[in-house]
Amino acid sequence: MPEVGHAVVVGLDASKASRHAAGWAAREAASRRRPLLLVHVFPRPLLELTRFRQPGTAEPHEPLQQAMCRELSTVLQQCLQIAPGLEICTEMISGDPVEVLARKSEHAELLVVGSSGIGSPDLVLVGSTAAELLTHQTGAPVVITRGADQAGQESPQVVVVGVDGSSNSVRAVDFASRHHCRLVAVHAWSDLPLDYPQAWVLDHDEAHREASELLSRSLSGYAERYPDVLVREVVTVQRPAQALVEASRGAGLLVVGSRGRGPVRRAVLGSVSHAVVHAAPCTVAVLRG
Repeated sequence: MPEVGHAVVVGLDASKASRHAAGWAAREAASRRRPLLLVHVFPRPLLELTRFRQPGTAEPHEPLQQAMCRELSTVLQQCLQIAPGLEICTEMISGDPVEVLARKSEHAELLVVGSSGIGSPDLVLVGSTAAELLTHQTGAPVVITRGADQAGQESPQVVVVGVDGSSNSVRAVDFASRHHCRLVAVHAWSDLPLDYPQAWVLDHDEAHREASELLSRSLSGYAERYPDVLVREVVTVQRPAQALVEASRGAGLLVVGSRGRGPVRRAVLGSVSHAVVHAAPCTVAVLRG
């Protein structure tokens, strides 16, 4: 099947969480006026284990593939009910889920997966690959949906965005802005490395002032573009992951960049994106470099 350029791509695994992810992605694709691509990836070992030959038949009978065909059809109809007229394509591919979805995201608008299986021993194929997808440095933003109500929620009422002054966090603000809802912009500046020399004297008042100015600069122009949207700026000395997770309670979406400014900050922000994917109570969008 030919590639669908600039589509919103969804990784499916027949779980309830992946159906929720497809519902979220259908609304997002409709709002962006992009096609939706539903992808189910068969890991090769699982495919071989589920293939057997029925007596009197010449070809292998593959019940798992047939079940997934039915699942894809069901999810497609669900998405059409959510977004009538949306262009939707489906694919069933054998391979490594991370490799396949990473390849599909190279020219995609978004890559969306469900959160089930993260930190769990259960065999939930897409859920178990969500964190691995974040290790890929390039590609479309990765959205990890979470919560039983996500499929029925038309749009988030509150979006939280992490801001650190980097170009990637500016992209995160733009990503969050398009939802036209209340925005909570969080800058956590007390992210010193563990080996920070205690003998150094840190002027907390000055650091807080500079952090506030950085946040304001990062949001410059936002009020002019979205005059009716309420923006709350949060500057805190908490660790970034802790601050973002706490701010996201009650929100519908949390947006973060996967990399920050400078080599040390890149390591910090990389760990932050992984931490919030595991701990945030809402859907998380991670903008990769």
